[in-house]
Amino acid sequence: MKSKPTGETLGDPTIAARLAENLATLREARGLTQLQMAKMAGMPRATWTHLESGEGNPTLSVLHRAAQALGVTLGEILSQPKAELRRYPKGSLPTRSPGDACVRKLLPDPIPGMEIDRIELPPKGRMPGVPHTVGTREYLTCERGRLVLLVAGERWELSPGDVVVFRGDQRHSYQNPGDTVAVGYSVVTLTNSPG
Repeated sequence: MKSKPTGETLGDPTIAARLAENLATLREARGLTQLQMAKMAGMPRATWTHLESGEGNPTLSVLHRAAQALGVTLGEILSQPKAELRRYPKGSLPTRSPGDACVRKLLPDPIPGMEIDRIELPPKGRMPGVPHTVGTREYLTCERGRLVLLVAGERWELSPGDVVVFRGDQRHSYQNPGDTVAVGYSVVTLTNSPG
């Protein structure tokens, strides 16, 4: 006696609706029309339209071609959509306090080869910089107040909106010469490490 299969099937309206939503979302994120997507998947436009309507019962071969055209796995087009938003309340990102500064990571997730920090310096405050590996570049912009960058024996003063780019492998430091809090952003692009 054969046992009845359990779990979701493509005939299940829940999974069909999920498939339709995932396909439409992935296609729209790539800025493609249904016709363009159908051509990439090697199927008639009507087939793609039917997939996105949630009313079809596609074969495994059709699903495989759709996933390949989108550059994702079969699991991704069939799975529950993942949350598209994560909120990080004020104070939840890592901070450190070199010198007089408060330095906060600007983004919660690491970006390979890049560091992005928000620097807040109190009036007359100073912050030592840490030289990075050879070939590293740093971009410093001032958002509020005034910042002074001391690098390789030179002094650069920044007002709101100014940006300086310098080799991050040199000795450097930051100062706030003003009487109000200064805020700036540092973007460091790291060199490719071997291996």
